[in-house]
Amino acid sequence: MAKVTLEQANTIISAGQAKGREMGIGPLTIVVLDDGGHLVSMQREDKSGILRFEIAFGKAWGGLAIGRSSRANEADILTREHFGVALAAASNGRIIPVAGGVLILDDEGLVAGAVGVTGDSSDNDEACAVAGIGAAGLSPKV
Repeated sequence: MAKVTLEQANTIISAGQAKGREMGIGPLTIVVLDDGGHLVSMQREDKSGILRFEIAFGKAWGGLAIGRSSRANEADILTREHFGVALAAASNGRIIPVAGGVLILDDEGLVAGAVGVTGDSSDNDEACAVAGIGAAGLSPKV
C-alpha cells in the first residue's frame, strides 16, 4: 500500500485552497495525514480561526480511525447517539464527526491517508477536500 507523499499532500492542499477561492468561501485550514494518522502537511490560511487545525485534524483522523469519511461518521452518530459518546470517549475527543474529512485512496483502492478541511460549511469543506485529492491524481472516498 502506498502512503500519501509530501508532494501529493502539498498538491491536495494547494488545489483545495484554490477550490475554496473559486467558491468564494472563508479562509481554510487543510490537514493531510498518512494512513497511520501521522501529519504529512498542513496549511492554515490567513485569518483562519485558532481551533481550525484541531478540527481539520479531527475530521481526517476520525475518518482513518473508523475507516470511512467524516460525513459517514456523522450520519451514523446522528442515528446512534450512544455510539458517538463511545467514540468520543475512546478517542479522547479527537474525532470530529462532520463532513470535511475524506479518505484518500491509492491506485489499488487502498487507503493511503486522509484529508481534513475546515473553514466554511461542512459540505463546502468536503468539496475542497475532494477537489484537492483529485488534483493529486488520487481518489476520494466520501
